[in-house]
Amino acid sequence: MPLTVSAALKESRERLAAASDSAALDAEVWLAHVLGQPRSWLLAHPEAELSTAAQAAHAAGLLRLAAGEPLPYLLGEWEFYGLSLLVSPAVLIPRPETELLVETALGWLADHPGRRAAADVGTGSACIPAALAAHCPDLQAWAGDISPEALAVAAANVARHGLGGRVRCIASDLMAALPGPYDLISANLPYIPEARLPELAVSRWEPALALGGGPDGLRLIEPFLQQAQARLLPGGLLLAEIDASLEAAVLALAGGLWPVAAVEVRPDLTGRPRLLVVQT
Repeated sequence: MPLTVSAALKESRERLAAASDSAALDAEVWLAHVLGQPRSWLLAHPEAELSTAAQAAHAAGLLRLAAGEPLPYLLGEWEFYGLSLLVSPAVLIPRPETELLVETALGWLADHPGRRAAADVGTGSACIPAALAAHCPDLQAWAGDISPEALAVAAANVARHGLGGRVRCIASDLMAALPGPYDLISANLPYIPEARLPELAVSRWEPALALGGGPDGLRLIEPFLQQAQARLLPGGLLLAEIDASLEAAVLALAGGLWPVAAVEVRPDLTGRPRLLVVQT
């Protein structure tokens, strides 16, 4: 018996209810992807029948989603700050919380038109430098990561949005291979304390290299701040996403490294401490 769009969506919602807080949305996005149609088309054509190939692809993806695999990895792309970015299990999935960092950086860049040298450390998918360069046409940025697989995704995203002349991807352990100095330094490094990782669903699917911050969450953040202190130009800006539990520790670290700078941690939209801001 042919499977209609309406029946496929109903089955998907039921199968995904236990695995996702957004089962209805996930069901629509996945089926739209399988059929190569916008979500609005699904709602306008509930009686349309899936081909045999589409039914097989839909069923295979549904199995993976029901097991908890993140939808962006099935799609192979995800939206971040208005950009469609390629993603794979080699990189973290870009999240709305990180848009706070991008918004803060773009506001600062708009107020400082002469400051256009930037670096993003632990760039992953290059979501941060790609978003910054896409919205700041004269920005020159370096995007560093220690993972060759992540750098391949980053380079593909830079090419996808025509940013190759302004965003350079480079293999680097933190800032070791980044030339500098810079007006703007950003980072979304692994910051989750290791004891908490096993209880988080994200640890089942997303790269461990991009998640675990050591026993105290500072394994990479502390050396990054130390390296950045020597690379950030006077009058520059440093932005780093952190875990809420690290607020006091990163304020102490940054305050010690930049004793006369303005140092604060800003909250995200949920009110949780999220973004370390250092203005020298």
